[in-house]
Amino acid sequence: MDFGTLGEALALARQVAHLVGLFKINIQLFTVEGPDAVRKLADLGVGVFLDLKYHDIPNTVAGAVAAAAALPGLELLDVHATGGLAMMRAAAEALAASKTPGPRPKLLGVTILTSMDRRALGQVGISGSPRARVVSLARLAKRAGLDGVVASPQEVAQIRRACGRNFLTVIPGVRPAPSEKTPRRRRDDQARVATPGEAIRAGADYLVIGRPITAAPDPRAAAQAIVEEISSAMSGG
Repeated sequence: MDFGTLGEALALARQVAHLVGLFKINIQLFTVEGPDAVRKLADLGVGVFLDLKYHDIPNTVAGAVAAAAALPGLELLDVHATGGLAMMRAAAEALAASKTPGPRPKLLGVTILTSMDRRALGQVGISGSPRARVVSLARLAKRAGLDGVVASPQEVAQIRRACGRNFLTVIPGVRPAPSEKTPRRRRDDQARVATPGEAIRAGADYLVIGRPITAAPDPRAAAQAIVEEISSAMSGG
């Protein structure tokens, strides 16, 4: 739900609510509309992934996570894994101690943004390949008590081997294969991408798909085509 107003987000959400598992709210919509965005989208009967990528000192992040956990319909939220072991552990402990209105949301560690490649990592002083760094951060997130990580489609198999099948993988950078409903496979600002089928076959638990649906001429048809591709991949097609 990468929109500047709640009205825009709700208009799109109503078109695809029956086709999606969760609505993802990022910093743009949350900055404009605040917790009301979570409440109104959750009212449509679909869970929410609050994608605010907390990254601060441990005490501050713990407070933010505890506050977020009280929001209705929340199923996933995230912190930056590069915030370190102490920060992630404080977030996990705060979530475990919080009084949530329903089942406890799952806490994720954002590893390396899918917009970053090896050159971009080097520019901020991180050496090595994105894949190596992602797997290292995934191990750290698991050690901190997180439920899973956000990573690109290209690292799912390695995370599975390093962290086990029960450690969640949430995968952005998903771009559908060309079809009549999704005619172009656009990378936009994504550097490490895969199709929905490729990500599912690699073992992904959740796929994050935004612009291929929200920017499509017919968002409902685009979402339906993606659902069909996912179903085919899950059935071995």
